[in-house]
Amino acid sequence: MANGPTLQNVSFPSAGTTAYGYLAVPPAGHGPGIILIQEWWGLTAHIKDVADRFAKAGFVVLAPDLYGGQVAHDADEALRMMSELPTARGVELLSGAVGHLLKRPETDGDTVGAVGFCMGGGFVLGLAAKDQRVSAAVPFYGVNQDGIPDFSHLQAEILGHYGEQDPTVPPASLEELGKTIEAQSGIVPTFHLYPGAGHAFFNDGRTEAYHAEAAAQAWQRTLDFLRTQLTGTG
Repeated sequence: MANGPTLQNVSFPSAGTTAYGYLAVPPAGHGPGIILIQEWWGLTAHIKDVADRFAKAGFVVLAPDLYGGQVAHDADEALRMMSELPTARGVELLSGAVGHLLKRPETDGDTVGAVGFCMGGGFVLGLAAKDQRVSAAVPFYGVNQDGIPDFSHLQAEILGHYGEQDPTVPPASLEELGKTIEAQSGIVPTFHLYPGAGHAFFNDGRTEAYHAEAAAQAWQRTLDFLRTQLTGTG
């Protein structure tokens, strides 16, 4: 058995094109699958590091590259790149990634979890709303670019993490989101608010945003949730 996760760049067919991503396989060589969805910056070293952390915790992780190899260097560039990726197209590409991950021999089970940050958190909800192969959805301060999705076909349980000091996703907006999810799907999401934390509080590569206590608590809750939903072990 290897001492650490196996890491590699992969390509796969998705939405009529060839998509690329970063794959991290746990030391055991197999495990439940997670689609890890980037922030608006792109598939950065931070996102790859988070994939590695999940793999060390026992998951097979695929982080699709939604920007085709581009990484933003400032907020204006990130905003432009995000705006050029329509939600429907992003969800289509991510659904192809779900199919690829489930076909891989390393992946256990017939559903996956989805975890995403900022833009990726919005895509988590959009993907879970459309693709019933996602059984566990974890948005971190998710930004829904094109409004709240239609959750009438949702099958996934939802665990969300939000900073109380985040002007991008005001805590008051979560009430409407939660009510919509429950009314349309019957699923009651769990949303956690973290005192003192703002947007991007999990990103330890951004010292101005990182909130260590909130990040640690959200991480442990996420691992417990994914293990419960994907393996039944909790």
